[in-house]
Amino acid sequence: MSTLADAWGWLTDPAHWPGDDGIAHRLLQHLLLTVVCLAASCLIALPVALVLGHLGRGGALAVNLANIGRAVPTFAVLVLLLLTPVGRWGEGPTVVALVLFAVPPLLTNAYVGMREVDRDVVRAARGMGMTGAQTLLRVELPLASPMVLNGVRVAAVQLVATATIAALAGGGGLGRIITAGFNLASTPQVVAGAVLVAAFALVVEAVFETVERLAPGRGRGGRR
Repeated sequence: MSTLADAWGWLTDPAHWPGDDGIAHRLLQHLLLTVVCLAASCLIALPVALVLGHLGRGGALAVNLANIGRAVPTFAVLVLLLLTPVGRWGEGPTVVALVLFAVPPLLTNAYVGMREVDRDVVRAARGMGMTGAQTLLRVELPLASPMVLNGVRVAAVQLVATATIAALAGGGGLGRIITAGFNLASTPQVVAGAVLVAAFALVVEAVFETVERLAPGRGRGGRR
């Protein structure tokens, strides 16, 4: 209890919030890193998953390849990237490692969501004269949106938790609070940093949960 009380005291100390090393600045860096990596992951994974799901071809291979990425530790990927030319680009290694980490849940959920759309509905849309693109955008994607959004939620929460590794590559974010605590042998600061990351992840989870509840089609797809 003493450690938790000390961590709470560290968090509530006004001196620890302002400045470049303050909590507010580190939180903003963490948020920016998460948003950039999530956006890049969505741009890579969702178009591929939606098209493959629409065509019904090659999806299993793509999903299996993406799932292989889950077995590779993000920290190991980050270390390897630091040894390559990418390591000279500031936050480049961290961004690449986090994007690779976020692609599998996005790809898997979007593909499965597309394939679970009722085929009779798809055939009816084609029978009405819709083109492939119209069927994808106006029929399949709206019906698959709960699963797609669920994949985005999973990826976002994972990114918040994993973005702490940015500190190991000299980047910013809440991980710098934890690494600074280790360097200072300050257990309250380390615990406080961990609490901040956990709280941030819970906030992101709550935001996406609210969006999912309000999204049209809730209940048709369900969670995976």
